[in-house]
Amino acid sequence: MLLLPTAALAEDGEGHDAKRHDDVLVVAQREAAAIEQAPNTRASVTAEQIQTTINAVNVEDTLKYLPSLVVRKRHIGDTQSPLATRTSGVGASARSLIYADGALLSALIGNNNTSASPRWQLVSPQEISRIDVLYGPFSAAYPGNSIGAVVNITTRLPDKLEASVDGGVSVQNFDQYATSQVLPSYSIGGTIGDRFDPLAIFASASHVSSRAQPLAYATALRPANTSTTGTPTTGGFDDLNRAGQPIRVLGATGIESQQQSFFKFKAALNLPLDMHLVYVGGLFVNDTQATAEPYAFTASGTPAYAGNFNIGGFAYSVPASTFSNNVYTVAQRHWSQSLSLTGDGERFDWQIIATLFDFAKDVQRVPTAALPAGFTGGAGNIIRLDGTGWSTIDAKAAWRPGNHVISFGYHRDRFTLASNRYTTSDWRIGSEGALNQASRGRTQTDALWLQDAWAIVPTLTLTVGGRYEWWRASDGFNFAATPAFAVNQPQLSANRFSPKASLHWQATPDWRLSASFGQAYRFPTVSELYQAVTTGPTITSPNPNLRPENALSEEISVQYGPDGRYVRLSLFNEEIKDALLSQSAPLVPGSTTLFNYVQNVDRVLTRGLELAFQQSDLLPRFDVSGSLTLIDPRIRANTAFPAAIGKRPPQLPTRKATLVATWRPDDATALTAALRHASRSFGTIDNSDPVANTFQCFDGYTVVDLRASFRVAKQWRLAFGVDNVTGAKYFIFHPFPQRSFVAELHWQL
Repeated sequence: MLLLPTAALAEDGEGHDAKRHDDVLVVAQREAAAIEQAPNTRASVTAEQIQTTINAVNVEDTLKYLPSLVVRKRHIGDTQSPLATRTSGVGASARSLIYADGALLSALIGNNNTSASPRWQLVSPQEISRIDVLYGPFSAAYPGNSIGAVVNITTRLPDKLEASVDGGVSVQNFDQYATSQVLPSYSIGGTIGDRFDPLAIFASASHVSSRAQPLAYATALRPANTSTTGTPTTGGFDDLNRAGQPIRVLGATGIESQQQSFFKFKAALNLPLDMHLVYVGGLFVNDTQATAEPYAFTASGTPAYAGNFNIGGFAYSVPASTFSNNVYTVAQRHWSQSLSLTGDGERFDWQIIATLFDFAKDVQRVPTAALPAGFTGGAGNIIRLDGTGWSTIDAKAAWRPGNHVISFGYHRDRFTLASNRYTTSDWRIGSEGALNQASRGRTQTDALWLQDAWAIVPTLTLTVGGRYEWWRASDGFNFAATPAFAVNQPQLSANRFSPKASLHWQATPDWRLSASFGQAYRFPTVSELYQAVTTGPTITSPNPNLRPENALSEEISVQYGPDGRYVRLSLFNEEIKDALLSQSAPLVPGSTTLFNYVQNVDRVLTRGLELAFQQSDLLPRFDVSGSLTLIDPRIRANTAFPAAIGKRPPQLPTRKATLVATWRPDDATALTAALRHASRSFGTIDNSDPVANTFQCFDGYTVVDLRASFRVAKQWRLAFGVDNVTGAKYFIFHPFPQRSFVAELHWQL
C-alpha cells in the first residue's frame, strides 16, 4: 500500500503522452487529481494489492488496512457500512466523502450509520484500478464534509477485448448466547469490455447471496425485586446492558438473508482536441429478509415473544415490539449515473461532471403484531424512501503559468429526503393504508473555489486556497398521526468561507516535510434537520435550526524514504465548534429501545498522531506495512449538556492499528497475514455506558486475517482466506462476524 505526505507539483506532469497510453477513466481521474492538486496526506491501495493481500468480497473491504480507517461492515452484503476516520466515529458518515470515478457514493442525506451510509454496492472490487484516500480538509476542491477523509475510487476501462468471471464463497461460524450457526454467503460476477477506437465500453454484473449473524438481541430490564406473577418461563441469559443495568437476553433478532444484484455499464469516447466523454451507469437491487430466534419458552413450549413472563423468579413484561421491530423485509432499487467531459492541454486542463443518485424504490416492511403470528402477516408499517436521492455538478479547471498551478471550480449539490410511513393490514403483502409519519426536506449547496500551488523553488511548494459556500435548507415537513403533529419547518440558509494552506518541502530525496491548515464547514444534513422519530404517544422531532459545524484542522507530516520503503509520522489537531453530535437514549424511561438526538456541541478538540510505514522487500520477497493512530478526543464545552464536558465523543476509539505482512515464495504465490486493532469507545455523549462485551456497546477488538493467493495458470487465479482467525467476539453496537472462511476463483480472458 502506498502512502504519501502530499501531492507534489510534479505529479501532474507524468506528461500528456503518458496519459494517452492509459484507459479513459484513469486519464479522467488523473486529470481531476491534476486539477485539484490536493496537498493532503494520502494513502492508496492498488488493484494488484487488493487481489493478493485482501479478502475483498465487497468494495469497502479494500480499505480495512489503510491508516486510521474503520469501515463498520457487519456482514457480507451489509448496506449500512459507514466509514470512521482519524477524528470521527462510525456515526459520523457526513464527515467523509466517497467518490467512484467522480460520482458521489456518500449518502449526505444524513449523518448516521443507517440510511446515510455510503453506497459502496455500486462498485465491485474486480473493476477497481486504485483507491486514494486524502486525510483532512486541506483541499479547497472538496466540501466541508472532507473533515475526516476523501476516498477516491478509480475504476478501469479496457484497452482491448477482455472478459472475466469471479466466484466466491464465505462461511462464517457464529456462536453467541443460544445462537450457533454456520452462515454461508455466495458471490458470482462477470465483466466484459472492448475498445473500438475512439470508443471503449465495459459492462459488469454480479450477484451476492448471504446469510448473516444476528444484528440485534431482544432484551428486557430485570426488575429490582422478585415476583410470582407472569407465565412461568425458562430460557434466556442474564447479562448487563452497556449502562451496567441487569437484563435478560430473550432472543436474537435482525437475522438477515439477502439477495443482491448489481449491474454497471461504462462507455468512454475520445473526442478531438484531447477531450474525453465518459458515461457510467449503475443499478443496485436488494431483497432482504430479517427474522428472529427466541431463547425463552413457556412450559408448553410456546416461544416467549410477547406477554408477561416469570423467568427465574422475576416478572418481565415484554411488548410485541421487542422482537417485531427487528423482523422486516427490505426491497431496494437504486440507480447511479454520471456524465463527464474532460479536456487536457499543455497548460490548461478542465473537467465537467454531473452525477445523479436515485432511490427509485426503497421499501421496508415491519410488523407491529406480536410474534409468532406476525411472522406470516398481520398489522404493520410500510416505510418508503422512494424519491430520496441527490444530484451534483462540478466544473473545474487548472491553469499552469510557469511555476504555478492555479485551480478553480464551481460546485452544486442537492439532497432530497422523502420518508413516508404507512399503516398496513398485512405487513408482508398488504397495500399502503393511512400515512402515519412523514419526514421531508431538501438541502442545496453552491460553491466557488480557488487554489494556487506555487513551486517557490523546485523543492518547496506552497498551496493556498479558499472555498466559499452558499447553503440552503427548504421544504422541511414533519407529520405524525398519533399524536397529531404536522409542521412546515422554517427555511434556513448560511454562507461560509473556508481558507486552506499547505507547505511542502522535499528536503532531500529521502526526506519530505509538510504542514497544512484548513478550515471547513460541515452543513447539517436534511435528515439531521427534518427526520422525525416516533415512539408510543411521544414524537421527537430533530432540530430544524441546527448550525453548521466549524472545523479548524492542522497537520504536520514528516516522511523518510522513497515510495515503497518509507516511514511517515503525522501530528494532527482538530477543533470543531458547533459540532453536530448524536446521543442514544431511551425516549420512554425504562425502555431498551434507543433513539438518536442531534445537538450542536459548543467545542470538541481532538489531538493525535498517525505513524505509517511500508517496507517492500524488507527481506527477500517479504513486504510489510502498517500504521498506528493515537488520539485524545474531548468535549471541551457543551452548554446544552454540561455532563458531557471533559468526556470523549461517541464511537471514537483512541487507539487504532494495522499490520500487514506478505511473503511471495514465487511470482505466482502471495501469502498474507494481517492484523486490525481498535480500542473500545463509548456510545453516549456523556460516556455513561462503561460495560463492554454486550449488545449496543462499542468494544475494542484485535482481529487477525489470513490470505493465500495463487496464480495457477495464465488466466486463472485462486485464493483462500480466513477473516478473524481467532474467532474474536466483539460488538460495535451490533455483534460482529466471527471466524469466516473465504474462497475465490477468478478467470480472465
